[in-house]
Amino acid sequence: MNNRYSFIGGDRGTWKVIDVRGKLGSSLELVERLNIVNEAVTELPLNSAWILQGFSSNIRYAMQDEVTALKAVQPVLDRAEAISAVLIPIKKTPQWWEMAQDERRKIFEEVSHHTAVGMDYLPGVARRLLHCRDLGEPFDFLTWFEFAPEHTQDFNELLVRMRASKEWEYVEREVEIRLESRD
Repeated sequence: MNNRYSFIGGDRGTWKVIDVRGKLGSSLELVERLNIVNEAVTELPLNSAWILQGFSSNIRYAMQDEVTALKAVQPVLDRAEAISAVLIPIKKTPQWWEMAQDERRKIFEEVSHHTAVGMDYLPGVARRLLHCRDLGEPFDFLTWFEFAPEHTQDFNELLVRMRASKEWEYVEREVEIRLESRD
């Protein structure tokens, strides 16, 4: 199975773009559609404004009991009822990456409670984390969320809680791309 993904913003794709907002730092160009391809796309397709690339990997900051708990409640993506989605590319500060992994883990879990907060919104809000820092991309992570419209308020609350955490003090660029209805 290919663990590489390309998110192509342009005039084609299964997701209609509702809004593109730069939350921290510069934004991305507003486009009509988002196409997701399960491979590395090396050339910008015709009538496209940008490509964001990432890869799925192991869960890097979680302990075994956290991984087990997540797997027990994390729903699969592409559920028929999940017609709302949000793509959030994030870039962390150099200070974040200068810390040792145990220091990042402490902020991520012991102070910010990242996994526990996310679990409060499962199974309504499904997610996939993709890594892109090692690919030389403009962001470090791409976080993809899918949910049914009735879980929109839950998703918004999740974002408020995450953005209020200690971990978010180390975010230097964040873009929020709201999408709807695959067709």
